[in-house]
Amino acid sequence: MQTIPVDVRRLGALMCVVPPEPRVNQETGEVRKDRDGNVIYVVGVSVRQRDNRRADVIEVAVPNEPHGIAEGTRVSIIDLVAVAWEIEGRKGTSFRASAITPDGAPPVSGVALGRAKSSGGEA
Repeated sequence: MQTIPVDVRRLGALMCVVPPEPRVNQETGEVRKDRDGNVIYVVGVSVRQRDNRRADVIEVAVPNEPHGIAEGTRVSIIDLVAVAWEIEGRKGTSFRASAITPDGAPPVSGVALGRAKSSGGEA
């Protein structure tokens, strides 16, 4: 799998459109955890590129529950990476970050990146 760092400074507005919820294995119903045992949370984030009216929604996986994030909250994403994946002939891109904070909140440091995948992939 290829991991690509994303420069969030080049993006425009980032807003939570789906509040944080634990990532659940669809087959077993178990809550997913990263290698360090942290629960993986997924946040739906609307991303609008600068100088563009079009917005996309991405699911970003983070270790541990983000606090202070609700629908409509402008957010900052720390250490965002895109991960290209392929499973049984299906391909896609997932996103993960070390943290998501309300915009203007101090960044969280010292948090390891989770190993979860966004929609369509298995962790």
